[in-house]
Amino acid sequence: MAWQDRIVIDQQVLAGKPIIKGTRLAVEFIVELLAEQWTHEQILKNYPQLTEDDIQAALQYASDLMKNEHLYPLSV
Repeated sequence: MAWQDRIVIDQQVLAGKPIIKGTRLAVEFIVELLAEQWTHEQILKNYPQLTEDDIQAALQYASDLMKNEHLYPLSV
């Protein structure tokens, strides 16, 4: 499963933030829930429109984004 099959960007939804296709749930929201120690089961129970594959796609998207991030040290 590729995250590209489940994550979309639509300027008409959440100002163009990446969301799970067919929902108004942003990838950042799902990652935030996981960072707050929600389990996959809790997320799926509270957001029944999501699937396990959607959660995995959000994590893969975030991972790919971090891999492609360019950091430039600031001189102080």
